[in-house]
Amino acid sequence: MRVHSGRPGRLYDVRPKAGGGGTECGVTDHRRPRRRGQGELEALVLSVLREAEGPATAGWVRERLGGDLAHTTVVTILTRLLDKGVVSRERAGRSFAWTPAADQAGLAARRMRRVLDAESDREAVLASFVAGLDPADERLLRDLLGDARAAEED
Repeated sequence: MRVHSGRPGRLYDVRPKAGGGGTECGVTDHRRPRRRGQGELEALVLSVLREAEGPATAGWVRERLGGDLAHTTVVTILTRLLDKGVVSRERAGRSFAWTPAADQAGLAARRMRRVLDAESDREAVLASFVAGLDPADERLLRDLLGDARAAEED
């Protein structure tokens, strides 16, 4: 049973105590929903888009997210992802159908490039990155760079 506390937006949840004998109370504040972390909603929307078998509408994405978000919120998130180059869109009647622009590895690489582009001393950033790699990743990076050079020479 819920009992109003006298304070706006605050209710007490009153339930029987385990094992009988009285009740216990818990306070629920209904004014503030849980705040998502930065980028969490974008990641969720992108994850849902990847599950689609083809281009998906904002309504389809909203449905897969559980429908607790407003349609306009989903469209806003998709538009932000479009501005970042993470998704693309095409006309579908009066609205748009959305598609991820790259796979997970491509998106991670794009984020890495953005971080690198934001720094003035690229050499220091790259040197620090390479110094922090474990030996197996460093070997892999060297192999990939060698493959890229060989491809350029052909």
